[in-house]
Amino acid sequence: MFVDRVTIFVRGGDGGNGCVSFRREKYVPRGGPNGGDGGDGGSVIVRAVEGLTNLAHLSYQRHWKAERGEHGQGSDCTGRDAPDLMIEVPPGTIVRDRDRGHVLRDLKRVGEWVNVARGGRGGHGNAYYKSSTNRAPRQAEKGLPGEERWIHMELKVIADVGLVGLPNAGKSTLLSRISRAHPEIADYPFTTKYPNLGAVHAGTDRAFIVADIPGLIEGAHQGHGLGHEFLRHVERTRLLVHLVEAAPVDGSDPVANYRTIRQELEHYTPALVQRPEVVVVTKMDLTGATQAHARIAEALGHEVLTISA
Repeated sequence: MFVDRVTIFVRGGDGGNGCVSFRREKYVPRGGPNGGDGGDGGSVIVRAVEGLTNLAHLSYQRHWKAERGEHGQGSDCTGRDAPDLMIEVPPGTIVRDRDRGHVLRDLKRVGEWVNVARGGRGGHGNAYYKSSTNRAPRQAEKGLPGEERWIHMELKVIADVGLVGLPNAGKSTLLSRISRAHPEIADYPFTTKYPNLGAVHAGTDRAFIVADIPGLIEGAHQGHGLGHEFLRHVERTRLLVHLVEAAPVDGSDPVANYRTIRQELEHYTPALVQRPEVVVVTKMDLTGATQAHARIAEALGHEVLTISA
């Protein structure tokens, strides 16, 4: 299951309570206060890590709460601070405050993190309140509550190259040939239900990530097909590879199909059509593909690559 948006509730741990205690020893009947402070509550941290490709692991648990700090004890023993609660997400995750709407952080790279709910401070024990005028304070402070909020996380896949085109244009087939990705491939539209990523190795020390973006049809920016769900994954790519089927089985015009996708990208955000683009005519092994390729190249006015995928 591919999940690229999730909303969860997070709460930092409460601080531990301070302690009221007095030194009591055999030969010190009136020892002074020695109540320790409480420990701080744990914070909730969202961190980008390697190895995750979507947010599915967060869709089963809606509430996340860090541990509270340990209470203070006698003999000036300070309570233990609670550990932070770490929520791991893939790079490319945008973390927002759900109610206020503002972005807390865009976690673009592995290792980046954001504190989404700070733990409460531990309360002071009575030793803290000792003074020249108050030698035996009997007051202690309760720990402060941790912060809490609803956060919305949205994944925008980080890839160097985005494969775009109408359904059945051959995007998944191409991805499976140039990388070790294994997307579902079949002879019907909308086989790909979510973005697939593959690493392409160019030599021994160079590699780049390719994303297969599914479901782009006319009206995708308005929610038609699956494009509305996944157009945002194109935003972070540096290059678009636009696949155009040479001889569509539905008899549609390849040039018109190309322009349909370009219009959808522009409607979603005009910046996408300014991005570098490579046009590839696919399924060149079919009858009439050579003539279709020549017509597409003439209509676009620049070089168009060809493959048989």
